[in-house]
Amino acid sequence: MSCAAGVRDAEAWQPEGGAGNAAKLARMYRRLALFALTAALWTPAPSFAQSAAPTPPALTATEKTFVRAIQTILTKRYPTPAAARKAGYVRFTNEDDTGAISYADKQWNSTSEARPSQLWYDVNGRLLGADYSLLADGRASPPSLFGIDPSRFSEIGAHIHFVVRNPDGSLTYSREVGIKKYAAAGLNPAHPTAAGLVKAGAVDSPDRVATVFLFPHIWDATVWVLPNPNGAFADKNPNVKPSHTPARS
Repeated sequence: MSCAAGVRDAEAWQPEGGAGNAAKLARMYRRLALFALTAALWTPAPSFAQSAAPTPPALTATEKTFVRAIQTILTKRYPTPAAARKAGYVRFTNEDDTGAISYADKQWNSTSEARPSQLWYDVNGRLLGADYSLLADGRASPPSLFGIDPSRFSEIGAHIHFVVRNPDGSLTYSREVGIKKYAAAGLNPAHPTAAGLVKAGAVDSPDRVATVFLFPHIWDATVWVLPNPNGAFADKNPNVKPSHTPARS
């Protein structure tokens, strides 16, 4: 069985590029909050591949300009999760070990600094950072986007995210199902549905699915909007302490 055109399966990938890339892979894995427990319950966790180019330790001049711009623009446009939701972003993860909860706009080509593909907030609704991405189809190497050094981008394989509605009305985030598993049920992973998740064995009723979407094959760069003494493209931010408690919004 084959996946739809333009959908590259994350499950088939293996990390490349040694320790430096392994650190980047770990950062992206955390940012998407594909937790080991969730993976064990639902499907094998995806592995992500990316460029082997070394990442510059310090920001370039164009990156400094970019970071200053988004700190102003994003803080004004999306100061809270409510503002993000109003703009069309959908929450899909729990808090990860960097303290971030991710919201996606499900538009994976970032055409403007003012419209990242993802926004992250802490459990109190403070804006932390953003992802900027481009669809990877036809792009064999990391892109150049908004002055971000290409080595900042990680290549992420396609997978399907969904959010479960519980009987008490609460929501369970950070659920995912692999492309292979979804396609094995005779379904088109490019257009996942609640009914399809039932057929793939991921949920027991379509009524329990609050959100489902394809996270496609992309090149993705993560950047802190909240000032970070370790640098805007660093893995973690010492100014953010994960709470490990449910988010308020």
